[in-house]
Amino acid sequence: MKWIDVNDVATALAEQYPKVDPTQVRFTELRDKVIELKDFKDERDCNERILEAIQQCWIDEVE
Repeated sequence: MKWIDVNDVATALAEQYPKVDPTQVRFTELRDKVIELKDFKDERDCNERILEAIQQCWIDEVE
């Protein structure tokens, strides 16, 4: 997975962190959670727009 795979990343986050409310996750924490995903294989740096997209997909995933 890479940063641009926002739907796959969001699904993986929902599976790995089922008790976490994605609306309460700061972007710095979100970035760290994504980097820690087992199948994540991309650079550590990303922009805020990608994090916003991932967070929104994660919110949609758990609703």
